[in-house]
Amino acid sequence: MYRDAAARSDAAVLTINPVFARPGEATALPRFELPEAMMASDTAYQIVHDEAMLDGNSRLNLATFVSTWMDDNAQRLYAEAADKNMIDKDEYPATAAIEDRCWRMLADLWHVRDPDNTIGTSTIGSSEACMLGGLALKRLWQERRRAAGQSTETPNLVLSAGVQVVWEKFCNYWDVEARYVPVTEDHLVLDGHELEQYVDEHTIGVVAILGQTYTGLYEPVQQIAAKLDEIQEATGVDVKIHVDGASGAMVAPFCQPDLTWDFAVDRVNSISTSGHKYGLVYPGVGWVVWRDRAACPESLIFHVSYLGGDMPTLALNFSRPGAQVLLQYYQFLRLGREGYRAVQQASIDVATYLSSAIAELPPFELVSTGDTIPVFAWKLVPGERNWDLYDLADRLRMRGWLVPAYPMPDALSDLVVQRIVVRMGLSRDLAELLLTAIREEVDFLERLSAPIPRDAPRTNFTH
Repeated sequence: MYRDAAARSDAAVLTINPVFARPGEATALPRFELPEAMMASDTAYQIVHDEAMLDGNSRLNLATFVSTWMDDNAQRLYAEAADKNMIDKDEYPATAAIEDRCWRMLADLWHVRDPDNTIGTSTIGSSEACMLGGLALKRLWQERRRAAGQSTETPNLVLSAGVQVVWEKFCNYWDVEARYVPVTEDHLVLDGHELEQYVDEHTIGVVAILGQTYTGLYEPVQQIAAKLDEIQEATGVDVKIHVDGASGAMVAPFCQPDLTWDFAVDRVNSISTSGHKYGLVYPGVGWVVWRDRAACPESLIFHVSYLGGDMPTLALNFSRPGAQVLLQYYQFLRLGREGYRAVQQASIDVATYLSSAIAELPPFELVSTGDTIPVFAWKLVPGERNWDLYDLADRLRMRGWLVPAYPMPDALSDLVVQRIVVRMGLSRDLAELLLTAIREEVDFLERLSAPIPRDAPRTNFTH
């Protein structure tokens, strides 16, 4: 009888005791080795939950381009599909069919010429999509050179110094020379200026960014293509373009429909985008589409016998979540062109409202306004002050806002800018709170750094 009572007492420890007094919560756990014993699942949950609370609030993170909000139905879909492996197309044929529909919808959105003669795929994000686009350019260049009996040594890729770090990784991992076109005050983006100095017969392609990470500015794809036409006419070198549309490829079709940048430009070989940026999906999905099947070498496509079926794959990653692909399809169905236009334009409206208000503050001058993708940057006007944009970023962080300051690349590395990324979820009301915080912290820094007048009263702290 006593033993039964003791057993009941032990069970009560887990079911009745306040969670923070249970074993595990009441003791320090090892950080870098597995604990010896088990614990109740809600105790383990509470420990992980509480440590994660030390992270910043993702909604107030104005540094990231990644989606931080989806609606309740999207949350339900996410939970229902969390266990699906995207690569297992034989086991999850419905998810595979939805993946196919999604990239074909994007191909249509980006004005592919022949919908029946194109190819695309989902990826784990736009970084993998960029890698695949770059690899296709390299393979095409190699095939042309071999067919002509020419060397395939020393390939190079031409890109702006302001590209995202994925392109630096691509060139490093795949043995391609990166030829960076400097960013200058007169040429903040790659616009074709002096492009002939960088392109030669070993150039596998040119990367054009639709929404530069540093400033949000678009690189003029049509203008770059026109310059490459001139180069081909003068030298015979035919160079294609990959459009890194991580952000802009999901904004421009809706909010700048007259802009010519996609497969309507003959030199565009492939386009990549982030589903988890302005595709409005939680992290874990990207897309890449080629203008036609000839633009994506067959050597990049693997046919794998896996879990009972023949599975063609075009990816660097293998097992990965299928849920985000379903979420992308949900957003495409839920929003359509009208909804994407409304959401993206609302973000642009908030961005331009914020940028115009910040431009009115005496210490600041805008570098971009947020009228392309809803991203803008500003710099300090010249003058004597004892604070900089890093100080302002620190002050805002203490209030929960993450608004990064950083130097521009290479030739402009002496120029420090601060940037805001507006995403769905940053309402006009939240923007007002942010503006209030910026104004108050700028005022604080200005007063803190102001010289004390000689005749100002001084406090005597001696006793």
